[in-house]
Amino acid sequence: MLAVVRVRGSVKTDKKIIDTLEILRINRVNHCVLVPDTKDSKGMLKKATNWITWGKIEDDTIEKLVLKRGRTGNNKRLDEKTAKETAKKILKNQSVNGVGIKPVFRLSPPSKGHKSIKLHYPRGALGNRKEKINDLIKRMI
Repeated sequence: MLAVVRVRGSVKTDKKIIDTLEILRINRVNHCVLVPDTKDSKGMLKKATNWITWGKIEDDTIEKLVLKRGRTGNNKRLDEKTAKETAKKILKNQSVNGVGIKPVFRLSPPSKGHKSIKLHYPRGALGNRKEKINDLIKRMI
């Protein structure tokens, strides 16, 4: 699975890019979604690469993300037991759909901030981070 985090806002952004971000369900800055690692998803990520960062997420990071930032339909936090079960379902299904939580994780800005939100990784915050996305998400939880 891939974790996708929105880094930049949508002021003066092309309508096609905004539509792509809406399809990915990333409507605000510092929101995170989990998407399957498919050819279609990668195409959307490359199209919106100047507004997002993404990478391959590890299992323990998914568990922490669901425990700290996962919300049910009525916006309630999950307890530790339910969060672990939900994380296992996400890993098994390779999708957040149908596991009982909202598909978007609202994160705080990263501690120590981004280097730059206009440059690509490793000099800035945008683009494909590969496995380093886990470090960013842990700083944002």
